[in-house]
Amino acid sequence: MATQTITDRFVQANGLRLHYLDWGNDGAPALLMLHGANNNAHVWDSVAGKLADRYHVLALDQRGRGDSDWSPDADYYTDAYVSDVEQWVDQLGLRAFILMGHSMGGANTIVYASRHPDRVRAAVVEDMGPRPLIPSPAGGNLRLAREQEDPPMEFATWEAARAYWRKERPLTSDESVNLRVRNTMKQLPNGKFVWRYDVQGLQRARQNADPSRQVDLWPHTRSIQCPTLVLRGAASDVLARETAEAMARANSHIRWVEVPGASHSVHDDNPDFFNRELQKFLGGLV
Repeated sequence: MATQTITDRFVQANGLRLHYLDWGNDGAPALLMLHGANNNAHVWDSVAGKLADRYHVLALDQRGRGDSDWSPDADYYTDAYVSDVEQWVDQLGLRAFILMGHSMGGANTIVYASRHPDRVRAAVVEDMGPRPLIPSPAGGNLRLAREQEDPPMEFATWEAARAYWRKERPLTSDESVNLRVRNTMKQLPNGKFVWRYDVQGLQRARQNADPSRQVDLWPHTRSIQCPTLVLRGAASDVLARETAEAMARANSHIRWVEVPGASHSVHDDNPDFFNRELQKFLGGLV
């Protein structure tokens, strides 16, 4: 396979300068990728690299992450993220594409796909779904909230940052942990490592949990009209098996696959299985 060139590009959306990665291959079917809450577009590097010979792969740094602008008013809610995607898609001039998202990006994928059935040919949702029909008093949502609300603000060394991510993602490969540190942190002139996302802004958004800003994913899940694959980590503490089953019952366009040996970060924890199921799904589209 020829060496792939990844190009950094930018668009203006809702007054913010948003960064995205472009793997090239103009003219091929477009595949757009949305990352999770504490990540950025580079989290898809290993997945995109296996698809870029057949698809025009594009991955967005969602607001407040990576090289995209931070929201000055801490507007880190689903409607704002989806609006950013809408403007990104419009500026790219895309009419039909595949949309894929992990975690927070999965929620944004569900909402965008339900609102734009004329544009989304197919959707892939990695370990995300509506609130469980029977809420659990604990679980992954609390863990993710803790990651956002109380992370160490800096690390003295690369090794310390890596140890933090290793503890948070015990099933993830060493290569993926190293990639996560490189892409979610930056080194200051004093040698310390800090986050490449708006930690304080996200904390403000979570603390201002206005019910009117919260999106119920169940109506959106039911209204999706395109083929949709849900990939659940078998050890996930975010997407329960019962919820994945309920999503498939609620919408005949949805099918779900459980990925063994994987927690919430499915494509990091079991990349071979993830990529095989993803490519099987994409290969079956008409």
